[in-house]
Order: sequence, then C-alpha cells, then structure tokens
Amino acid sequence: MSKLPEEHRFLDLSDYGRPLAIQIANVLKTTSLTPIHITIGFIICGLIAIGCLLKEHYGLAFLFLILKSVLDAADGELARLKETPSHTGRYLDSISDIILNLILFLSIWYITNGFIVLTIISFLCLQLQGTLYNYYYVILRNRYHGDTTSRVFENKSPKALKGESQQTVNIMFKVYSFCYGFFDKIIYRLDKNAAKDKRFPNWFMTAVSSFGLGFQLLLIGLMLTFGWQHYIIPFFIAYSIMILVFIITRQFLNR
Repeated sequence: MSKLPEEHRFLDLSDYGRPLAIQIANVLKTTSLTPIHITIGFIICGLIAIGCLLKEHYGLAFLFLILKSVLDAADGELARLKETPSHTGRYLDSISDIILNLILFLSIWYITNGFIVLTIISFLCLQLQGTLYNYYYVILRNRYHGDTTSRVFENKSPKALKGESQQTVNIMFKVYSFCYGFFDKIIYRLDKNAAKDKRFPNWFMTAVSSFGLGFQLLLIGLMLTFGWQHYIIPFFIAYSIMILVFIITRQFLNR
C-alpha cells in the first residue's frame, strides 16, 4: 500500500525497501505481531549496524542499515494492512530514527577521529534535510487523501486513535516535539507558504527524496563499504546547500 494515491505517486529514492516491506507486512498481517514490534525490530537492526561499524565490519554495517530501512517501511505497511493507524507508533518511529541517527554519527566520529563540532553540525544538517523532505511529502499526503497519521504542523497533541491511550499519545508528542521541534521551525520559516502552494511535480519530489532517511542511510552504507568513512561528515554538511536550492526551486515553480 502506498502513502499516496496512485495518480500522485513519484519515484521515491529513499523508499527502495518498500517492495520487500510490503511482502513482510503481508506475511505478518494475520499474526499477533503489531507495527510497534516491527519498529522495535528496526531499532535492533540500527543498533547492530552501529555495533558492526564500531568493529569496522563495514559490509555488515551496510547490510543492517539497509535492513533497518526495510523494517522502517514495513511497520507503516503493517499498520495500513491491519487498519490500525497509531500516533504512538508514528512518534515512536520518528523518535527512534533521530536517536539512532545521533548514535550513528557519533560512531562515525569515533572511528574517524574527527572533529566533534563538525560531527554535530553534520548530524543537524542530516536532520534538516530529512525535515524538508518530510514537510513536502506530508503536505502531499494530506492534500491527496493519502496516509494522514503524520501532520503538516505538529503544534499540539493529536486525539488518540482507536486502541491507543491519550496519555501515551500526549507523552510521545512531547518527546517528539523536543526532538524535532527545532528542525520543524527552521524549515517552516524557510518555506512557510509551502502548504498553501499547489505545484509539487513528481520530478521535483524525486529529487527532494534524496533527503529521505532511507537514501541517506544508503549513501552512508556505500561510503563505509568503499572506505570513504572520512567523507561522510563533510558530505552531509556540503549537501545541505540543496535545502536552499530545493526551496527556491519550489517557490519558483509556484510563482
């Protein structure tokens, strides 16, 4: 199942794991496993990848980063198949991602003996890139009646859905806001009119999807495999120039 109706789908460079994720979800749809179990699975994969990275087993680290991306897609697929959307699961997914990203970048800093300040800047750049992609993608999903668990503006705790506790949703929302509020505010201020504009061509969304976490992890895995680990930190800092390029391009398309 897609997050967008068929007529509005685009080639998502970060979503290469979707076909396998769909198969996994189809196998699990009649079991007692829930999407949160799958989320826990991708957390474990992410931690194993980081452990392999620290042991300099870069090929295995790459493999588990890819598996993490597949399971990251599978939890949402399973939720849609079982018709059990969950704000709790959505927030847990995002919170887990940012924590794993931070640990991953600190691990890269450790193995490369790099500069901690540049590492933190690179991590912030990675998150800003992902926030821009998610911002545009959620606008499309809400506009065209796709998956609506994610909201364009996360400014207050949502109403709990069937099967989840309002108290849990409130707590998860606060944690999510702490983790992502800074990045959301920056992107909103850089392109505050995006939700009002109409044109998000498929080719444009495909280009922006290079900011998606799945594609970012793919690049990191490839760099590790080719022995380019020292270039990971500077790459994500430099690639952030594309944030402004994409925003200016989107605004030009809607003149």
